[in-house]
Amino acid sequence: MCTHHHCINRRRLLLAGAASGLLAACGRSPEGGGALVPVEIDRSTSCALDGMLLADYPGPKAQIHYEGRAEPDFFCDTVEMFSIYLNPEQVRAVRGLYVQDMGKANWDAPEGHWIDAHGAWYVAGSRRHGSMGPTIASFAEEADARRFATEFGGKVLRFAEVTPDMVVLDGGALHDQRM
Repeated sequence: MCTHHHCINRRRLLLAGAASGLLAACGRSPEGGGALVPVEIDRSTSCALDGMLLADYPGPKAQIHYEGRAEPDFFCDTVEMFSIYLNPEQVRAVRGLYVQDMGKANWDAPEGHWIDAHGAWYVAGSRRHGSMGPTIASFAEEADARRFATEFGGKVLRFAEVTPDMVVLDGGALHDQRM
């Protein structure tokens, strides 16, 4: 049998644990600092741009965390994330960007292995395709990016080297001379 004081402390502990779980699920750390953490995708996670289910497509996924929003915007392709982020009309304050480390994640069914997009290595122009066709592969380690580029082609880049003209979302239609 518990004393009144013991029951109140236990209830506070349970409520604190539940709050921590909710904060972690929303991409925030329970510590007062508001540290940002990536949010894992599941079978129902959809792309912020087109509603495609991320889990149904190959290649690296991405997420953008905006100031004042508990949930991130998810993208079924790194090209989409870069296109939104590098868009001159992008005015929302960005708290964080995450991409998947394709040196560890399974290309055909990527799960987990989220890394900060700013510190990642990228391979643009490879023969590997993501959900929307040609994609920009993301890696935590330079050696993994270079191995990937050797096997599948492409150029190894850092975050700041990815430019808006590399991430146009028209599917090549603007450059198709047959149209």
